[in-house]
Amino acid sequence: MLPREAKKYLYDMAEAADLIAQFTAGRTFEEYRVDPMLRSAVERQFEIIGEALNQLLRQEPGLSERISDASLIVAFRNRLIHGYASVSDEVVWGVVERYLPVLSNEVQDLLAGDK
Repeated sequence: MLPREAKKYLYDMAEAADLIAQFTAGRTFEEYRVDPMLRSAVERQFEIIGEALNQLLRQEPGLSERISDASLIVAFRNRLIHGYASVSDEVVWGVVERYLPVLSNEVQDLLAGDK
């Protein structure tokens, strides 16, 4: 059973992933690209995912094997925060479409398996 704090990080990741899915549902890349509020909202939720994962892995390093590309997720968060001037809308949108569903499923599986 995961410690309470670890579960909190997983819940934070799940909530942020759900919010990104809600924000982008029915939207196209072009709509994303021209909407600064949408881009800001999506990027902020990715920052939360990356930070929560970083903290989670400090507590439970073994979980890195159960979350695909865990180190890349943390690196993506760092790029969003520290390299904000060079963030590519295409890259962010690609992560939304290709990798967010996988992460969402893995986090949900970890939460369900801990009950």
